[in-house]
Amino acid sequence: MKKLFALLAIASFITFGSSNVAYAQEEQAKANTTDTEAAVKPNAENEAVAAESVAAEVEEETAAEKSFNQVLKDKFIEGGVPWMTPILLALILGLGLVIERIIYLNLSTTNTTKLLNGIEETLKKGDVEAAKTLCRNTRGPVASVFYQGLDRYDQSLDEIEKAVVSYGGVQTARLETNMSWIGFCISVAPSLGFLGTVVGMVQAFDDIEKAGDISPTIVAGGMKVALITTVFGLIVALLLQVFYSYLVSKIDSLTNTMEDATINYMDIVVKYKQ
Repeated sequence: MKKLFALLAIASFITFGSSNVAYAQEEQAKANTTDTEAAVKPNAENEAVAAESVAAEVEEETAAEKSFNQVLKDKFIEGGVPWMTPILLALILGLGLVIERIIYLNLSTTNTTKLLNGIEETLKKGDVEAAKTLCRNTRGPVASVFYQGLDRYDQSLDEIEKAVVSYGGVQTARLETNMSWIGFCISVAPSLGFLGTVVGMVQAFDDIEKAGDISPTIVAGGMKVALITTVFGLIVALLLQVFYSYLVSKIDSLTNTMEDATINYMDIVVKYKQ
């Protein structure tokens, strides 16, 4: 009987010990799992933050690349293609004429001192044909005016002076060619912009009437679109006005040089004409 109790006690002890060991192992496994989850969770959060940062940087880079060209295109469309297209055409036409005038006026610049010295040397020798050849080979309106005077060298001084003055007026008119069209582009661009603004405001008021409410969103959106045409028109006008002022000053400089050179030329003709 004592042996039976002893065996039961030993079996109970072994069973209880095994249960404690299993329970301890389960608790250790749970603790390890919790530690792993706790370690993984911050890593996942860090990766999510890093991904969001990269996405934000990509968006910023995309916005930066979009910058000027895309914004300009978007504003052009917002302003309304029917109103923005004529303003763009005025800019293209005006810039084309400006470039043509700049090239022409720069090619019209002449070293009048050198030309007058050459004419004086040839006339001193009595070689009128050499003086005419010199004028033909020299570009610019001044040389053309001198050639007209030399072409009538065998006539009276009054005829020579009349020819020089008349052809000087022709050359001055050529210098001013297309300037009126540049002025037209300067005036028409803001006018088209204002017209587009007025039409846009009318459309904005129509939208307010249809909505039946003076919503700040409707008013602000309509006014913004309406004013874009005016902004573009004024930018075009200001840009072309800068070039127009430069061309006017260049023409005035060439005209003054031509008049001064013509006076010196007539003095040379009077001096050496037989």
